[in-house]
Amino acid sequence: MDDFLAARSQMALSLGFHIIFSCIGMVMPFFMAVSHFQWLRSGDVAYKNLTKAWSKGVAIFFATGAVSGTVLSFELGLLWPKFMEHAGPIFGMPFSLEGTAFFIEAIALGFFLYGWGRFHPWFHWFTGVVVGISGLASGILVVAANAWMNSPAGFDFVNGQYLNIDPIRAMFNDAWLSQAIHMSLAAFAATGFAVAGVHALMILKRRNVQFHTRAFQIAALFAAVAAVLQPLSGDFSAKDVARRQPAKLAAMEAHFYTEKRASLVLGGLPDEQGKKVDYAIKIPGMLSFLAHGNFEQEVTGLDQIPVADQPPVLVPHVAFQLMVGLGMAMVALSILYFIAIWRKKRWLRSEWLLKLFVAATPAGFLAVEAGWTVTEVGRQPWIINGVMRTADAVTPMPGIAYSFYLFSAVYVSLSVVVIFLLYRQIKMVPELYDQPAQLAAA
Repeated sequence: MDDFLAARSQMALSLGFHIIFSCIGMVMPFFMAVSHFQWLRSGDVAYKNLTKAWSKGVAIFFATGAVSGTVLSFELGLLWPKFMEHAGPIFGMPFSLEGTAFFIEAIALGFFLYGWGRFHPWFHWFTGVVVGISGLASGILVVAANAWMNSPAGFDFVNGQYLNIDPIRAMFNDAWLSQAIHMSLAAFAATGFAVAGVHALMILKRRNVQFHTRAFQIAALFAAVAAVLQPLSGDFSAKDVARRQPAKLAAMEAHFYTEKRASLVLGGLPDEQGKKVDYAIKIPGMLSFLAHGNFEQEVTGLDQIPVADQPPVLVPHVAFQLMVGLGMAMVALSILYFIAIWRKKRWLRSEWLLKLFVAATPAGFLAVEAGWTVTEVGRQPWIINGVMRTADAVTPMPGIAYSFYLFSAVYVSLSVVVIFLLYRQIKMVPELYDQPAQLAAA
């Protein structure tokens, strides 16, 4: 493995690992706050116990996310020094503000974890809300930095120099809004389905049904709302990408030739040498409509992009298809859940619906990983779109392959530890909260 591939692989591994904890850190505090609110409003002790159980999970994910996020910040400087040399002064503001949001989140989480019986109940609840708001803000600020890489703004690039820097304009670049909305909804859907799936499994196993039913209801509702809204966000994002990054859109859709009434490609395997897609279903005019709102509009193909500036096609296309397919499956399950709430309440007690949620447990996070693959691979060969190539930003330091192997071992180890801690936490729930006397004592 050469150093350039090793650097990209290490960054991909780190981002892929960290994004899971980022999503959970953005969303779980809101679940916790809703459960806490229900306890304060109704006095139902099951909600209090649920809040305490979820707060322990939040603490685990916060600690792991803090570690992986710190590693990422070091990797930006170690693996991509040329990028940070030029880009740091331009898009440093969202990173600085993200650090502030992170500290607020840490302080608020400390207050919440140690505030039981020490603060006024509603102030204690408010500290949990602050954890959620600051976590969500932290995620949006990081997305703003990534959006700047896709849509660089806030500077003039003259003779290789970055002049007239405007960090506010850089942070609020043309891509930040669509990416922030899309990523936030993805985080709620992914975390919601994962949490709902775990609690659905516990219900099916008849373990502390009341406790897990409360948890399932909160997580499933968040997941369903986010999943139904996500296609609207996806349409907004797709139109934005079509305008700003036609090469990425062409790679996502395996659209090799510029044409009017462009067809939407469903599935298939791109043949980059033959400039075609095998085993695909094509819907005439639909790509033109999705990209431009007009069935007859011309869509730029890869034939209009210089070969040296073309992204790979296979990986973004397959990842995009996977993301959309999983997204539509989650939308279908969400619609079933809404029907169950409004019209078919007996479905809520049926095993088949719970089993569908169990099956959907990993769907959201698989879709998130696929979406970030589209975002990052589809931007290649640029690290700053149209300004700096990824190959020009990599460190000249040798031996990056060994660093990649080391970090891979570290992340695998962290994953095992987190899975063990969560498994033990889930197993402990029935032991802690099953008996009515123990519920009252809590």
